[in-house]
Amino acid sequence: MPYLRIQTNVPVGKNQEDNLLGNASRLVSGHLGKDEKFFMGIIEAEQAMYFAGSSDPLAFVELKALGLPAEKTKDLSRALCDLVHEQLAVARQRIYVKFHNVNRGMWGWNGDIF
Repeated sequence: MPYLRIQTNVPVGKNQEDNLLGNASRLVSGHLGKDEKFFMGIIEAEQAMYFAGSSDPLAFVELKALGLPAEKTKDLSRALCDLVHEQLAVARQRIYVKFHNVNRGMWGWNGDIF
């Protein structure tokens, strides 16, 4: 049930997408102790984006999950920024990470809710 969305203004090739999403799946699932089979991720590349006075390479990362503990967000922010920096060459200071803790009953799957 973790859902990770990465928006960036840099181009991302198909192999790079698969590699980034695979690494993100293992990273997020590991940090949250969730089964990787429930991870969903999306990359939206080459978006028109502007941050801190320029359109230099940047990224906005959103992580939504059931029971996302606040005490894990600092480590997750560091790990996600490192991942995006390493894979997309976006400077860490040009990456925002937003966390959403979703309440049970507000997330559906397979015709039911968690």
